[in-house]
Amino acid sequence: MKIALLGYGRMGKTIEEIAENRGHEIVLKVSDGIENYDLTKADVAIDFSVPDAAFKNITICFKAGVPVVSGTTGWLDDYEKATKICSEENSAFIYASNFSLGVNVFFELNRKLAGMMQGLEDYSIEIEEIHHTKKLDAPSGTAISLAEQIIHENKQLKGWQLDSADENKIPIHAKRIKDVPGTHVVSYDSNIDTIEIKHTAKSRQGFALGAVVAAEYLQDKTGIYSMKDVLADLFKN
Repeated sequence: MKIALLGYGRMGKTIEEIAENRGHEIVLKVSDGIENYDLTKADVAIDFSVPDAAFKNITICFKAGVPVVSGTTGWLDDYEKATKICSEENSAFIYASNFSLGVNVFFELNRKLAGMMQGLEDYSIEIEEIHHTKKLDAPSGTAISLAEQIIHENKQLKGWQLDSADENKIPIHAKRIKDVPGTHVVSYDSNIDTIEIKHTAKSRQGFALGAVVAAEYLQDKTGIYSMKDVLADLFKN
């Protein structure tokens, strides 16, 4: 498989290493705008660019006939427009706030726990996320996904806020510490006890591997997919 890397920072370099170890070829590595590059030589693009560039990069790929796997967060106000263009161009797309296979298991635990806790009014909910100091967006896309899953299960909750939160909203505390790949904690606290679930990434390898596996899944497909589809395919095999 021939891969175009959109965003060639630390994550892009890790994806390159894993992709090549799995027998794939990196045919394009771009850190800036992609308008002047030939994308048609790629079977799929993996986007880990910056929020301001993501929507433009993704839609340029669709119009060039190149499916996209995107892990860039902070641009999701334009997600619906991106999926519309994907469908119009008969292309394929997977967006995930986190491609780590372990994190996607964590998402399933979060949904299940939220459903169990939604009737227990004595518990307050908080989310904490810790990332490296070079992460541009806060809170992380993963933390937002966790919050949205909880809100979907608990109809009394009306949203989330960064740091402090109004009544019926989930506070998300975002910390930036040097060389921390990513930690997420969901806490339910009462006067009696505290229940927590936690995922701690030890390196970028898990995120990068999941992105490459998603690209392998997406090749030769059309449509909008998610990591749930990728995991279902893995478990099937």
